[in-house]
Amino acid sequence: MLETKGYAAQNASAPLAPFSFQRRAPGAHDVQIDILYCGVCHSDLHTARNEWHNTLYPSVPGHEIVGRVVAVGDQVSRHRVGDLVGVGCMVDSCRSCPSCNEGLEQYCEKGFVGTYNGPVFGGENTFGGYSDKIVVDEQFVLRISHAEQDLAAVAPLLCAGITTYSPLRQWRVGPGQRVGVVGLGGLGHMAVQLANAMGAHVVLFTTSPGKEADAKRLGAREVVISKDAEQMARYQNSLDFILNTVAAPHNLDAFLNLLKRDGTMTLVGAPGSPHPSPDVFGLIFKRRRIAGSLIGGIKETQEMLDFCAQHGIVSDIEMIAMGEVNQAYERMLRSDVKYRFVIDMASLRAA
Repeated sequence: MLETKGYAAQNASAPLAPFSFQRRAPGAHDVQIDILYCGVCHSDLHTARNEWHNTLYPSVPGHEIVGRVVAVGDQVSRHRVGDLVGVGCMVDSCRSCPSCNEGLEQYCEKGFVGTYNGPVFGGENTFGGYSDKIVVDEQFVLRISHAEQDLAAVAPLLCAGITTYSPLRQWRVGPGQRVGVVGLGGLGHMAVQLANAMGAHVVLFTTSPGKEADAKRLGAREVVISKDAEQMARYQNSLDFILNTVAAPHNLDAFLNLLKRDGTMTLVGAPGSPHPSPDVFGLIFKRRRIAGSLIGGIKETQEMLDFCAQHGIVSDIEMIAMGEVNQAYERMLRSDVKYRFVIDMASLRAA
């Protein structure tokens, strides 16, 4: 067993605090990773505070992990000691159901094993990346080819990047399409960069006029203030696809009306309570669709990382020390971050 240091929440109302625990020693197919950086995802906060009512305590969040391989099992063929690697939202799945066989482990019919909080459908707890090391089966470890100086900004790609890349690929976003992105937060700022790199004409919808310059820097051609009814009216029936990244309940009809006939709006934000029900007539009269998407499989996550390296795409980040994570959670609730917190794990080791 490996003595491991991290930060954990002991219950829904407790702040995260130092926590020691044991990880397994690497088995034949395992990779041991010293964690260098870990992104802070809104899902971390939801889980630590039990807002989805399924948290296993103690909870060590973190599923945007970048680190260096320090040991491998004797059957490992994909990674070597010294490699820079990533771990995202999953560390295992059944590997035998139809979804797993198609490389869609996130839809595993028996429930993938989360990097933290255990299997989706219940089981033994797992501890995530707010820690100094992790041991993961090689099949769930990703290769990183970005420059080493970009590693901290690569970490959020392991969740925010793949969460937005996967639906853009699934709905074949590319040149000649007008694509709307709703929200310029941790997910939205990745969606703008990715859709732009795929060749789409990107329109960013935000409630914050102060984000216009950032949106255009990241690749949006146009920026619309979504609480301005006149601006919204000018975009009715004009978009081929919308990626809605907002993780708070809101009126979906305002955005559905912007889609052309046969357009799709895909939801990737996970609100703590449901959206208001959309107007059915807005769907049936234009054969519009509302869809959802969940992260991405391991093969697609590797594809995303390679695509981002090729196009120079990383996350806009603010680096924090491990001891600042509770303050970061409060700031995240106020949208006071541009656009992702990343924990420097050297601060945990120093503490």
